[in-house]
Amino acid sequence: MAIDVESPSPQEKPSTQRPPPPPLPAETYLTSIIKSKPAEETAPWIDNAMQQALIYQKNIQASLDTSIEASKSRFSEITSTSQAHFSQTISEIGVYEGKLFGKVKEGINVAASHPLITSAVAVGLGLVALKRPRQILYYKTLRLFTSEEALLSQADAKVKELQQSISLLKAESENLKDEDGKRVENRVTDFQRRASLAEEELIRGRTKLRQAGKQIQGVICSAYKIERQATGLRDILGELPRADASRFQSQVSSLASETKQERNALSKMITKISNYRISV
Repeated sequence: MAIDVESPSPQEKPSTQRPPPPPLPAETYLTSIIKSKPAEETAPWIDNAMQQALIYQKNIQASLDTSIEASKSRFSEITSTSQAHFSQTISEIGVYEGKLFGKVKEGINVAASHPLITSAVAVGLGLVALKRPRQILYYKTLRLFTSEEALLSQADAKVKELQQSISLLKAESENLKDEDGKRVENRVTDFQRRASLAEEELIRGRTKLRQAGKQIQGVICSAYKIERQATGLRDILGELPRADASRFQSQVSSLASETKQERNALSKMITKISNYRISV
């Protein structure tokens, strides 16, 4: 007798199929879309680079404005001082020459009556009133003022050039938003190079002022020598008769006073250079 074996029903068979994957969330879908666009991925980096470039620009511009104001004030002070001393030197030289030639005519008459004593006096006056020492003092001071004015004009030209560079940088800063970070860094590097060149020009100008101060000190030493010679001449005049020596004493005193005034004016210029923290 045959035995029928019942096959299991479809409901009793084990399930071998996996459940379908759940749908992707909305955030995962948006992230996949953003990763497919590399230009938008680099946008925050470019914005950060732009902000850093603008901060560098503001700092450099503030330092340059400060140096420009200091250069302008220094230029006006030195120019006014130079013009005043130059005009004063010219007027004093004219008065000095008039007095000198007038007194020489009077001294010839006195020298004829006292040939021996007045010969010694003439030698002493020659050391003080000769044209060559006077010209040395005058031309050294004139060359000093000329070189100082040329230095200031060069500094003013450099300042104007920096101002033009700043204006160009401001005009181009609007276009930096559309450029990549590498180009921004190149422009910042170029501007820093220009700032370093301006700093080198400033250092060169300070060096020239230091040299000018040393030249002024040399002129001051010459003025001290003239004053010592005038003092020695007064001792010689003490041996002359009072009536004759009074004329020469007034001349020597006047020349010594004028030399001292010039020396004091040059000493003030040395003090002004030292006030700029330049060692002479």
